[in-house]
Amino acid sequence: MAAGNEWINGYLEAILDAGVKLRGQAGGAPLQALPRLLPAPALAEVGTAAAYSPTRYFVEEVVSRFDDRDLHKTWTKVVAMRNSQERSNRLENMCWRIWHVARKKKQVEWEYSRQLARRRLEQELGSREAAEDLSEGEKDRPDGVGATAVATAVTDGEQRQQSRFARINSDVRIVSDEEDEESQDRNLYIVLISIHGLVRGENMELGRDSDTGGQVKYVVELARALAATAGVHRVDLLTRQISCPDVDWTYGEPVEMITRATEADDDGATGAGGGAYIVRLPCGPRDKYLHKESLWPHIPEFVDRALAHITNVARALGEQLAGDGSSSAAAAQPVWPYVIHGHYADAAEVAAHLASALNVPMVMTGHSLGRNKLEQLLKLGRMPRAEIQGTYKIARRVEAEETGLDAADVVVTSTKQEIEEQWGLYDGFDPRVERKLRVRRRQGLSCLGRYMPRMVVIPPGMDFSYVDTQDLAEGDGDLQALMSPDKAKKPLPPIWSQVLRFFTNPHKPMILALSRPDPKKNVTTLLKAYGESRHLRELANLTLILGNRDDIEEMSGGAGTVLTAVLKLIDRYDLYGQVAYPKHHKQTDVPHIYRLAAKTKGVFINPALVEPFGLTLIEAAAYGLPVVATKNGGPVDIIKALSNGLLVDPHDAAAITDALLSLLADKARWGECRRNGLRNIHRFSWPHHCRLYLSHVAASCDHPSQHQLLRVPACPSAAASADALSDSLRDLSLGISVDASHELSAGDSAAAIMDALRRRRSADRPASSARAAGFAPGLRQSLVVVAVDCYNGDGRPDVEQLKKAIGVATASGEGAGGRVGYVLSTGMTIAESVDALRACGADPAAFDALVCSSGAELCYPWRELAADEDYAGHVAFRWPGEHVRATVPRLGKADGAQEADLAVDEAACSVHCHAYAVASASKVRKIDSMRQSLRMRGFRCHLVYTRACTRLNVVPLSASRPRALRYLSIQWGIDLSKVAVLVGDKGDTDRERLLPGLHKTLVLPGLVAHGSEGLLRDEDGFTTEDVVAMDSPNIVTLVEGQTAADILKGI
Repeated sequence: MAAGNEWINGYLEAILDAGVKLRGQAGGAPLQALPRLLPAPALAEVGTAAAYSPTRYFVEEVVSRFDDRDLHKTWTKVVAMRNSQERSNRLENMCWRIWHVARKKKQVEWEYSRQLARRRLEQELGSREAAEDLSEGEKDRPDGVGATAVATAVTDGEQRQQSRFARINSDVRIVSDEEDEESQDRNLYIVLISIHGLVRGENMELGRDSDTGGQVKYVVELARALAATAGVHRVDLLTRQISCPDVDWTYGEPVEMITRATEADDDGATGAGGGAYIVRLPCGPRDKYLHKESLWPHIPEFVDRALAHITNVARALGEQLAGDGSSSAAAAQPVWPYVIHGHYADAAEVAAHLASALNVPMVMTGHSLGRNKLEQLLKLGRMPRAEIQGTYKIARRVEAEETGLDAADVVVTSTKQEIEEQWGLYDGFDPRVERKLRVRRRQGLSCLGRYMPRMVVIPPGMDFSYVDTQDLAEGDGDLQALMSPDKAKKPLPPIWSQVLRFFTNPHKPMILALSRPDPKKNVTTLLKAYGESRHLRELANLTLILGNRDDIEEMSGGAGTVLTAVLKLIDRYDLYGQVAYPKHHKQTDVPHIYRLAAKTKGVFINPALVEPFGLTLIEAAAYGLPVVATKNGGPVDIIKALSNGLLVDPHDAAAITDALLSLLADKARWGECRRNGLRNIHRFSWPHHCRLYLSHVAASCDHPSQHQLLRVPACPSAAASADALSDSLRDLSLGISVDASHELSAGDSAAAIMDALRRRRSADRPASSARAAGFAPGLRQSLVVVAVDCYNGDGRPDVEQLKKAIGVATASGEGAGGRVGYVLSTGMTIAESVDALRACGADPAAFDALVCSSGAELCYPWRELAADEDYAGHVAFRWPGEHVRATVPRLGKADGAQEADLAVDEAACSVHCHAYAVASASKVRKIDSMRQSLRMRGFRCHLVYTRACTRLNVVPLSASRPRALRYLSIQWGIDLSKVAVLVGDKGDTDRERLLPGLHKTLVLPGLVAHGSEGLLRDEDGFTTEDVVAMDSPNIVTLVEGQTAADILKGI
C-alpha cells in the first residue's frame, strides 16, 4: 500500500481497525474527523488526561515519526489503487488528512525555529553589548584601588546608584549556631506567597488537581521551618481564599496557624516569634475555584489586599514589639517584611508589586518555568503558538516571570542546571552579564545602571523526623522476622509482604526504582539493562514502584503505554520471580519501601532521561540507600553533596548495569556510600535550608541600606478627628490671614478647615506658609482619581473633554463635607498638568495630589508645585538614570526610522523620567519589544506611550500610575476599596493596568478620541483579557442615561 514503508502500512491499518471498532460502538455512525492531537501526557495537566485512544496513538506515531513526503507518497499510491470498496475510500481520505496534519506540524516547527533563532541572535547581541560596556574600566585597573578611589571618579548620580547594590561574595557564609543564638532578638517578619492550588497546613490534598502538588507542600513546610528559625518572629504564607462547595470549608478560613512559638525545630532550638500563618485573601469570584491559568486577571486585586494586610501586620508588630520592651524605641515604627518571597510566576508578579510598593527585598522561586514549557510544546509541533497561548496563557506567565526577575534580589533554584538551561532562556537574566556585575560590585565599580538578580542554589528541605535512627542500626532483623513470622517482635509493614511475594528468592539485594509511569522516567531502559545482564539477575531482585493502577487499559495513554511495555519486557526476558511491580501503594508506604531496600543491602536508582531535582534520591539517602542516578539534571548536585552513589548516562544500558554491579557486589563501597549519605543528609534538612536561605538573603539584599524603607505615619486614622490635628495643620491654622478668618469658625471640623484653605488661590499664599502646610493622613475618607487620557491628535491636552472628566469627579464629592479628595493621574509633566487644569478653569490646589510623568513624579499642589522628595526617593531604586537615556532611542526606533523619529524631549524630562518625542507611531517599536531589548542589556524600566502616541516616557521600575495610588493609600491610610478611578475607553499604554484592583473603576466612553494602546504589544503576546477581568463588579462602564456622579456616590 505505502511507498516502500511497511511501518506506515501497519500504522494506517491499525487506525482503520480502530475506526471500525469506534464506529461499531457508536451504532454505525460515520467518523467525522481524526481525533485532535493533544499535548504529550508529560505536558498535559494532571487530571485532564483523556482515556487511552489507539487511534490517537497511531496518528501521533505517524505524524511524529515520518516525513510528510513519505506520507504524500503513500496517499498518491492509495489514490492510484482506488476502488469502490469503502475501506479504500476511507484510507484515501485518512491518508490525505494525516499528510495535512504532518505538513502543519512541520510548518509549526519551522516557524518556531525561526523565532528561536531570531530571539537568540538578539539575546546574544544584547549580552555582548552589555558585557563590553561593563568590561570598560576593568582592564589595566591597578591592584589595590579601592572603592573609595573609584567613587571619586564617578558622578554623584553614579555614586548613589552604586550604593544601592550589595557587595556580594561568591561564597556565602552560612549562619552558625552561635550566630543563631545571638540573632534571637532580630524579630524578622517574612512573607511567602503561593496563590494557586489548595493550601492548608494539615491533611494536604496533594495530587487532587494539577495546581495542588509539590509546591503546596514545599511552601507550607518552608513557612513552618522558617518560623522555627532563631530570629524569625513571624511568617505569613499568603494564598487565595476559596469559599465554594467544590472544596473543603477550611480553604475559606481567613487565617490558619501552622506552627506555634512553643514548637521546637529539628535542632532543638525554639523559635522566638509568633509562628507561621496561612493568610487567605479573596481574589476574583469568591464562590469559584480557579485554576492558575484563570487567575491572571485577578492578580492586582490580590496585590491590593496583600498590601493592606502586610501594612496592618507591620504596624501591629511594631506596636507589639515596642510594648514588650524587646526592642528599642525605634521599633515602634512598622516592622516591614525582611523579605517577600513569591513562588511560581503568579506569586512572583505579586511579590514584585509588593516589594516595589514597600521598598523591601524580594526573592522568587520559579518551581516550573513558562519559557521551558513553551519550548517543549513548540518543539512537539502539535499546537500552534496561538492555541498554546489560549490554553496555557504562556505569554502572560512568561511576562510575570520576567517581571519577577526585574524586581528580585535573589532567585532560588534547586540545581545549577535550572540556572543555565532554564533561566538562561529569559530576557532578564544572562549568566555572563550577571557575573560581570558581581565582579564590578565587588571591586567597587559602577554597574552603569544595569542589574541582574543573583541566582542561588538552595535544594528543597526535607523533614527527616520520620526516619527511625534505631531502625537503621538494627540491620536486617525485621527482614529475618518477615521470613520467619513467628520470630517477629513487632508488626511489620504490610507493603513488605506485598513486594516480597513477587520474588522467588527474597533474600537477594533489592534494586529499587520509584517514579510515576512516565516515558521520561526511562524505566524500560532499566528493565533492559537488568534483563540482559545475567550477573545482575543472579545478584539482585528488581522492584518497580510505578504509581497505582486498577486496569492498565483504562489508564491514560502515556502511563498505559509504559506499563504495557514493562510487562512485555518482563515476559521477553523471563523475569518472573525476579521483578516486583505491585499494583497499589499508599503515600505512607513509601518510607517502608525504602527501609525494605536498605535492609536487603540494595540500591536505589533514578534512570530518568532528565531529572529537574531528584527528591527521591534524598529520601533514599535518608534510609541509608546508595544511589545510581541520571547525569542529566539535579542528581549531579545531590550526589556531589552526599557522595553516596554514581551518575550514569540514562541512554546507556551497559553503564547502568556496571554502576549497579559496582555498588551491589562491592560491600565496602556499598557501606561507604551508605555512611556518606547518612552523614551528609543534614544538608537537605529544613534547618540547614533555612540557614542557607537567610544567609543568601542577607548577603544579596544587604539589609537595610540597599532599600529605602517606606516611611508612613504610625496611626493614619488618628487625624480623622478634630482632636487629632497634626502639628502642621495647627501651624497652618495659626497662619491664616485676617482676610480669610471670616470663612472659618472654631467649631468647624478639620476637613472643613482644609477645604477652606484649599479654596485659596496658591498665588495668594506666602511661600513660607505653603511649605509649612504638611499633610495630615486620614483627613480624606475616599479618593476620586481622574486618569482619563484626553489628548488631541497632535498630543496636546483636549481641554474640553478633560474639563468634563474633572466635572464628573468634583460632582461626586459635592455635599461630602470634605471627606472626598481628588487626584489627577496623567502622563504629562507637573508643569503641563498645572497648565491643563488651569485651562479647564480648575484650581490645581483643589487636588490632593498630581501623579505625573506616568507615575514618576508625585506633587501636592496645595503645598507646592514641585515633585515630592520622599516619593522620588521611593521610586529611585534600580533606576538606571543617564545610562539608559541614549540607549532607548537606538533600541526604540523601527527599521528605517530616522534619528528625529524618536528624540529626547528635554522639556519633558525630569530626574526620574526620560521623555522622548515620537514623530509617528509607525516609526517606533512597541512597548513589549522595546522592554525585551532593554532587559537583555540589564536595564530595568517602565515604558509608557502617552499623549496620543507622541511621547514615550521611560520611568523607574518602581514608578507607575497604579503604584503611585498604592503609595498614597499607605501614606494617607485610605483603603483602596474607597478609591474610584475614572478612565476613558482608550488611553496611554498603561491604561489597562489602572483598571483592575481593589479600587472601583468607572469607564467614561467618548471622552478619549486618541489613545496609545496600539503600541503596547505585538499580536503574539497576551491579551487585555489576561490582565483585567472586565466582568468584575469593581469595573463599571457608564452607559447612556446614567449619571456618573450617582454611580460614583454609589460605589
